[in-house]
Amino acid sequence: MAEFTMELNDEQRDVRDWIHGFAADVIRPAAAEWDEREETPWPVIQEAAKIGLYSLDFYAQQFFDPTGLGIPMTMEELFWGDAGIALSIVGTGLAAVGVLANGTEEQIGTWVPQMYGDASDVKVAAFCSSEPDAGSDVAAMRTRAVYDEAKDEWVLNGTKTWATNGGIANVHVVVAVVDPELGSKGHASFIVPPGTPGLSQGQKFKKHGIRASHTAEVVLEDVRVPGHCLLGGKDKLDERLARARERAKGGERVKNAAMATFEASRPAVGAMAVGTARAAYEEALEYARTREQFGRPIIDNQGVAFQLADMRTQIDAARLLVWRASWMATTGKKFEHAEGSMSKLFASETAKKVTAQAIQILGGNGFTREYPVERMHRDAAIYTIFEGTSEIQRLVIARALSGMPIR
Repeated sequence: MAEFTMELNDEQRDVRDWIHGFAADVIRPAAAEWDEREETPWPVIQEAAKIGLYSLDFYAQQFFDPTGLGIPMTMEELFWGDAGIALSIVGTGLAAVGVLANGTEEQIGTWVPQMYGDASDVKVAAFCSSEPDAGSDVAAMRTRAVYDEAKDEWVLNGTKTWATNGGIANVHVVVAVVDPELGSKGHASFIVPPGTPGLSQGQKFKKHGIRASHTAEVVLEDVRVPGHCLLGGKDKLDERLARARERAKGGERVKNAAMATFEASRPAVGAMAVGTARAAYEEALEYARTREQFGRPIIDNQGVAFQLADMRTQIDAARLLVWRASWMATTGKKFEHAEGSMSKLFASETAKKVTAQAIQILGGNGFTREYPVERMHRDAAIYTIFEGTSEIQRLVIARALSGMPIR
């Protein structure tokens, strides 16, 4: 078990500097253009693929970093570059993790490479879970998967929403209800292969921020997938459903596996927020050092200097919470007090606050698109919403602290 440390080792520092260089040299110069275009930045993703940054191998190496710091370090540097483009680069990972967590070795070997493609023909994947009436309330999911035993096929019907890469993905991973009586325990995940009839893109959302990341509805109309596209296989599903039914009969509360997964993944989102907050703070600090009013740099004024001091303090505190939770998740330490949610809550709220303060320090310039803090502030708004809103994080934390089913 790796001891907790606040120092990156030489290899981690080399990787961090490599990612930072890509973010500075490739992502940042393209950020404003793709934000305005509101389109997937395929050329940037291709550049990331060419150097191995957009690949399963790279993210697997970071995921299995024994210190737990590989993923948060990667996320912070990429999102320091630009949140929208970074999400386009890492969004495929959501679907890949879904397959890695639930799939068989054969399914992993078959589908994950198709999610990424290669440097000459990059692909993306989509993880489809949220629905118009089922975001935080996963038990309200309506998308159904019915097994056609005669053909050994699953038939999927429903509508997914807020799907990163939805409709443009090569491979879609879809969460659907297989046993409505079990609520959230009756869900299963399915691979929808490329070109499967019945899957279509619905509304593409025009968003406030992270505009370079494609977000859309995914419509499933009598989508038929072979039996082997059920992640984990039918035998494993039948066993799991049988256990859930027995526990339900006995009145035993079954832990929601999806929510447990979200709790473990939330530090990565916190790291994204730290990256955006850090970028805005650095812009504000540089501006305050060089902008002169009344014959001196504005950083000479306590009103500005104290804001910057608070911004840096909050960013460092957020990073430490993210690193602690990431280390705990990697080393198998239980989140007794919802430490994963704590890290995501504090980091996301910090990003919103710090980017707003950056605009204030830049004054009128900060309100224009000539300076990147305006875009960073728009991007930061998503962190308190996706992967569980700040209100849901507080609910999770309060339940963990009190042991009560707080609503």
